[in-house]
Amino acid sequence: MLLNGKEEICGYIPQREPIVMVDKLYSFSENESETGLTIDGASIFVENGHLMDGALIEHTAQSGALHIGYDYISRGQKVPIGLIGSINKYEIFRLPRVHEEVKTLIKMEARIGDVSLIGITVRVGDEVIAQGKMKVATPPEQN
Repeated sequence: MLLNGKEEICGYIPQREPIVMVDKLYSFSENESETGLTIDGASIFVENGHLMDGALIEHTAQSGALHIGYDYISRGQKVPIGLIGSINKYEIFRLPRVHEEVKTLIKMEARIGDVSLIGITVRVGDEVIAQGKMKVATPPEQN
């Protein structure tokens, strides 16, 4: 495991509590990473024992941001602010329950300039519970 705990993760993403939706970075390569989140029953994003659908989408967006942030820091660069251009073909098959851990595979499918197309697969154990694609722009820092 490369990063463990929301405190460590916050060095790589712009979000802060109570909105941090990633608590582990299991693996990283230039084109792929795997993140994790254990669903906490005290989270403001839990309803009726399940993580809300919008929070699951936010988890996947933060997983993409973590991939980009980890990549930039590993190259000695400042973490850019990413802008989600679109989320496409996102399907939720079921919502994760309290105490379950979701593991999210991020695949960088294409990069054109400052825009990345990211494939997302979210699992609980071996079960795929959500999947989709996201476009993220990381524009150059403006002075």
